[in-house]
Amino acid sequence: MRRTVFNEDHEAFRETLRAFIEAEVVPVYDEWFAAGQAPRDFYYKLAELGVFGIRVDEEYGGAGIDSYKFEAVLYEETARAGVSFGGSGVHVLLGLPYLKLLATDEQKKRFLPKFVSGEEMWAIAMTEPGTGSDLAGMKSTAKLSEDGTHYVLNGSKTFITGGVHADRMIVCARTSAPTAEDRRHGISLFVVDTKAEGYSVGRKLDKLGLKTSDTAELAFVDVKVPVEDLLGEENKGFYYLGHNLASERWGIAYGAYAQAKAAVRFAKQYVQERVVFGKPVAHFQNTKFELAACQAEVDAAEAVADRATEALDAGELTPAEAASAKLFCTEVAHRVIDRCLQLHGGYGFMNEYPIARLYADNRVNRIYGGTSEIMKSIIAKDMGL
Repeated sequence: MRRTVFNEDHEAFRETLRAFIEAEVVPVYDEWFAAGQAPRDFYYKLAELGVFGIRVDEEYGGAGIDSYKFEAVLYEETARAGVSFGGSGVHVLLGLPYLKLLATDEQKKRFLPKFVSGEEMWAIAMTEPGTGSDLAGMKSTAKLSEDGTHYVLNGSKTFITGGVHADRMIVCARTSAPTAEDRRHGISLFVVDTKAEGYSVGRKLDKLGLKTSDTAELAFVDVKVPVEDLLGEENKGFYYLGHNLASERWGIAYGAYAQAKAAVRFAKQYVQERVVFGKPVAHFQNTKFELAACQAEVDAAEAVADRATEALDAGELTPAEAASAKLFCTEVAHRVIDRCLQLHGGYGFMNEYPIARLYADNRVNRIYGGTSEIMKSIIAKDMGL
């Protein structure tokens, strides 16, 4: 089936990106994997490539293209090569939507040029120890000072992707207590300078997968945040988080589809080269049937991912549709990658093979951005159940 989601500009970007990955990432990726993160200076290379500025307005140094399709190409090409761009994904997918939606003109002038250039890397701190997906249960606080010039931020966060390299962190904290009627009330968003006194990065977390992305614990002890760095209005943070979750879940869904597609590619190549009992593994009927079944699932996931992409670009992707896409694509990727690893035999368990890393990287897709169980709850509620 011919895809219609991409045009000539997207395919030209794909060629450029593929060459960049082969030259700048593949030769050193094992070093990143061993170090547990991509080097900070790599992000400047991504900025030079134009990756950070595609959806940023031209007046701030970006390309002014209001589309997620270039990011979709990035997901496909990194998965195809069996690599990632470290923790930089949150910079664009998570950080930028909040700036575009909430930042004042003055804030955009201060923040976006350095966002585009890679001089300031962004991340977002939502999850807290003990709360997980229950964002309404967060305990971090931001209290306005007596003279009204700044907020005083206290609390902690965990599982913060991009947390080690971040220069600016969007922090969710309580400015008011929850009410009996609405426990989501009272959350606000702040842009926090990670060099501020009292801000500290704790452990760089040792994860099962996504080894090249820097994920950390954060702590805030009497961190002063200027009132000019409040993002949006006080106490409306939960609404803002919900508004942007659709694009975040699209990213997870599309990334999962791309991983599943890459897994089939890796497995097909392996079984054609690997010889057992005197003939290539690809010659056995079970191999053909397994890969055929995987390809059918990938085709279905591609259709779902493409439809979600078109809806997101049109501003029409609903929370339930985003949840459905995430649920379906991540479950497909789970099944496909597992079956493709099985076709590798014992070698599939070795990290030197991309399928092993892909297997570990994929597992979190059904957890972060809202677990599969939460996706089902959202879909069921939309069905009137």
